[in-house]
Amino acid sequence: MSAKKTALTVAAAALLLPALTVGQAHAAPTPPPDGKGAAKKGAVQEPAPPASMSTVGGVRLGKPGTQVNLGPGVPALPAALTGRSWIVADAESGEVLASHNAHWRLPPASTMKMLFADTVLPTLPKEQVHKVTDAEIAGVGAGSSLVGIKEDQQYSVHDLWLGVFLMSGNDAVHVLSAMNGGIPKTVADMQAHAEELQALDTHVVSPDGYDAPGQVSSAYDLSLIARSGMQKKDFREYCATATAQFPGEAKPGKQRPTFGIQNTNRLLTGAHSMTPYKGIAGVKNGNTTMAGSTFTGVAQRGDRKLLVTVMNPSAEGGNAVYQETAALFDWGFAAAGKVKPVGELVPPKSADTSPHGSPAQSHENKPAAVEGSSGSGGLGTAFAITGGLLAVLAAAVFAVNRRWPRGQRTRRTTTAAMTAAPAEKKAEAKAEKTTDGS
Repeated sequence: MSAKKTALTVAAAALLLPALTVGQAHAAPTPPPDGKGAAKKGAVQEPAPPASMSTVGGVRLGKPGTQVNLGPGVPALPAALTGRSWIVADAESGEVLASHNAHWRLPPASTMKMLFADTVLPTLPKEQVHKVTDAEIAGVGAGSSLVGIKEDQQYSVHDLWLGVFLMSGNDAVHVLSAMNGGIPKTVADMQAHAEELQALDTHVVSPDGYDAPGQVSSAYDLSLIARSGMQKKDFREYCATATAQFPGEAKPGKQRPTFGIQNTNRLLTGAHSMTPYKGIAGVKNGNTTMAGSTFTGVAQRGDRKLLVTVMNPSAEGGNAVYQETAALFDWGFAAAGKVKPVGELVPPKSADTSPHGSPAQSHENKPAAVEGSSGSGGLGTAFAITGGLLAVLAAAVFAVNRRWPRGQRTRRTTTAAMTAAPAEKKAEAKAEKTTDGS
C-alpha cells in the first residue's frame, strides 16, 4: 500500500482547561478523595522514588518529588496529578519547565516503540516489500497489541510502520526487527542509540515494550527520545496519523482487501470520550501490567512546542494518563516564558545539529523543502487551529528543531499532504482489548 493511500486526520478541538491559579506548589498535589482523577479505592501503597537519581539535564531533575520554580505570574500546577513520574519541556529549546521524579526508572510499555522507531526507521526504505514468515511473529508475547499481520503475506515497510505507530502492533515490531537483522541486533542497536541520545536511564530488553525484567526508561529519557524522533519527517507523519487502511489477507485471484486501523493515542483521535487536544501532533502511548499507562505527547500553540511525558498515574479510568497530559500541556503553555526552567533536555553525545537528528535519508527519500527561517527558531505551525471544531487539514506542518548550545542550525520545514478516511470500529475495539505492550 502506498503512502498516498494512507488516511491522515488531524485533531484540532476544544482545549482541556484545568483551573490554574498562581501560587507556590513544590510538591505533587494530593488527589481528591473521590470524583474525577480520584486515586483507586483500596490501592496498595505507592512505591517511593529513589532518594537519588540521575542528574543528566540538571541537579534538580535528580531529586525526588516535584521540581518547579513558581512565583509571581506563574500559574500553579494542575491539581490531582497522580503520575509516578512526569515532565514538561520545551521541544525546541529543551528547557524543562517542571518535572516530577523525572529520572525514576520505570517500565515504559509501548512508549519504548519510540526508541525502536527512532533507531530502525532510518535503515529501511519505505517501499521495500517483505514476505512474513511464521518464525518472525512466533515470538510475540501473549496478550500483545497486534495489527493483524499474517505469515506468508507481503507487506511494505510503510505498512509495517503504520502498524507500529497506530495499533502499537508488536507483530509489526517483530517483523521490522527481523528485517533489521533480528531481535538481539535490534535491541543492541536501540541500546546504543539510547546511549548516544544520553537517555541513560533506559535499558532495552524487548524492542516492542512488552513487559520484561529489567526493561526500564524514565520520563526524562522518553522525552529525549521523542524529541529525537520528531526530527524525522516519516516519524512525524506516522505518529500524527489518526486513521489508515491496512492490508488484509490476500486470496488467489482476488483483489487484496484492506481494513481500517485507528491510532490508539486518544488525545489525537478523541476516542473513549476524550476531547482531542488542540495542536496535538503525536507521539506514543502504552499500557502494560507492569508499567500501567504511559504517554509521551508533543503539541503546539502559537510558536511554542511542548513535550509532556506522564508515567503510571494511579487515578482511576483508562483516560487518566491523557487527562493528566492535557492538564500539563495547558499548564506548560500558560507558564512558558514566565517560569524559570529547572533543567534541560541535553543534546546527543555527537551534538548533531541537523534538523533531522540522526540520519534518516534512506527512509525519507524526498528531502524537505527549505523555507525561510525565523529568529525564534520556530519551524511553522503544527496544526492550524480552528475554534473548537474537529478539523481536517489539507496540509499541516509540524517540525521540532533542537537548539543545541553550540553550532549552527539549518532551518527546514516539511509539509505532508493529509486526507481523511474512516477507520473501522472493529480495529479500535481490537486495540482496546490488549493490555500488554500496547
